[in-house]
Amino acid sequence: MSTTTAVAPLTTQDADALVAAASRAAEAAGVTVSVTVLDAGGHLLAFRRDDRAVLISGETSTRKAYTALQLNAPTADLVDAVQPGGLFHTLPTALDRPLLFIAGGVPVHRDGRLIGAIGVGGGAPEQDHAFATAAVETLA
Repeated sequence: MSTTTAVAPLTTQDADALVAAASRAAEAAGVTVSVTVLDAGGHLLAFRRDDRAVLISGETSTRKAYTALQLNAPTADLVDAVQPGGLFHTLPTALDRPLLFIAGGVPVHRDGRLIGAIGVGGGAPEQDHAFATAAVETLA
């Protein structure tokens, strides 16, 4: 018989900390962004849209987080997979909620287990990825 050790879930306090860290990183770079944090079940835990950010950045950040969560990988690592002939070429249209394969979505792990994801939208994809990654590193 095997035993499994419980892993603490992503809390609203964790989610708020992730949003704050990503927002600070974006502000320091002079970029206005939206930030979404989802728990392991894909439920919204925290969201922030800078009033100066374009409205679509909120949907973008949410879809990036959802994509990172569903595939348990940073969206920056998945861009080539949706190109013709790629591993996930037909996947973005096969699900109820469309995936978004643009850098800026990063899964959140605790003790090696997936507990949620963060998505950042509004800057250049590489910037969004850096802001999300910096935020996740603050939870370690």
